[in-house]
Order: sequence, then C-alpha cells, then structure tokens
Amino acid sequence: MPDESIPQSAPPESAASAAPPYAPQAGPKWFQRLSSVLFVIFCFELGLFLLIYPWTDAWSDNYFSVAVPDTALSAWRAWWNNPYLRGAVSGLGLVNVWIALAEVFRMFGVRRQEP
Repeated sequence: MPDESIPQSAPPESAASAAPPYAPQAGPKWFQRLSSVLFVIFCFELGLFLLIYPWTDAWSDNYFSVAVPDTALSAWRAWWNNPYLRGAVSGLGLVNVWIALAEVFRMFGVRRQEP
C-alpha cells in the first residue's frame, strides 16, 4: 500500500500541450536600425575614451587616483600609474571599438542580403 504522506507526481504532459517557449517579437525595422546605430556610437565612443584616456596626464590627477586613505596612497598611486593597468584599460577600449566595427559590418551585411 503506497504511503499517503508522499505526494504523487503528476503524469508528464505531452509536448503538444506544453506552453511554447518565449519568442521575442521583432520590432519595427526603423527601431532596430536606430538602436543598432546608437549601440555602435556608444561602443565606439566608450572604446576611444578607454583607449586614449589612460595615457593622458588627467589619468593621474583624477578622483580615483587619490580615493584611498593616506596610509595606502603610495602603493595605490604606484598601482594606478602602472603601465600594465593602463594597458589593460586600453585593451578594454580596443575590445569596445572592435565590437562597434563588428556591429557596423553586421548591419551592412544584413542590409545587403535583404531583397
């Protein structure tokens, strides 16, 4: 005799009665193009900023370069002005520029395929 305190599992539903997976609706073409162009502009500007800014004098004289207590300031400044950190930030900028260019090529590639 089965134990009544253990709940019995329901029989599995058939695939036909299961709810369809979420499928996002495509918006208007102009909205897709506008959002792609804005994404390209944002990524490109952010990438250029991150690529160039670490190598300017303003990098050493901003809020974050002195945002630690006085006891750790010299170690923080040495780390903040380290060329490897600056190179890593510039690398992130290069990745952003690459994403923007890839998106531009994707936009024009899709456009060429349309009738």
